Amino acid sequence: MNNYLSLKDHVYNYIVDQINNGNLIAGKKVNESAISESLNVSRTPVREALIQLSSEGLLENVPRKGFVIKNLTTEEAKETYFIIGALDGLAASLAAPFLTEKHMNEMEFYIQSIDLAINTGNFSMYHKMQEAFHGVYLSVCPNKSLVNLLLQLQKKFLKNFAHSGEAELTKKRLSQTNNEHRKMMELFKKGELAELERYMKEVHWNIDKAELIPL
Repeated sequence: MNNYLSLKDHVYNYIVDQINNGNLIAGKKVNESAISESLNVSRTPVREALIQLSSEGLLENVPRKGFVIKNLTTEEAKETYFIIGALDGLAASLAAPFLTEKHMNEMEFYIQSIDLAINTGNFSMYHKMQEAFHGVYLSVCPNKSLVNLLLQLQKKFLKNFAHSGEAELTKKRLSQTNNEHRKMMELFKKGELAELERYMKEVHWNIDKAELIPL
């Protein structure tokens, strides 16, 4: 993996983190000057990162206003969930033959870390750990084009759960999601790939869950 990040990539990651941390919310204009000053970079890499995020559907370039965080409608969220479920399930089934005991142990570790994040209300840690969990099998999926498309679509749902206003309900939902991770692990270990693909599409990424996301 190439650890070198261009200025544009650095700015890109910074903006994604700002969205995930709740510092940038749907409908809010992205302040290019503020980002340039915060990162001590010119406007060029900032503009390049914003254009990329816009092409990926995370931002919207509004005439006479600039780049704003895009707000998905419930219908758009459901449609995207359906596509993500199909792609993630397929990616998991393709990756399964390449998973080693080390990979399995890593995923088990992330599941336990997610439990800790939920119990302590550390939703920023939750996001990082659940991303890492999925990242284990995606890292060995042989179809990289599929993985890149999947990751691009998932960016549309970057949220800070701490800002949902319903902490206890959020914890309950996230715990259920982590139980789904445990079920996925069970299916990975049993080699039941058709069931794994179905489960991820119909349960883990069930389109009705899109209605629970604060859009």
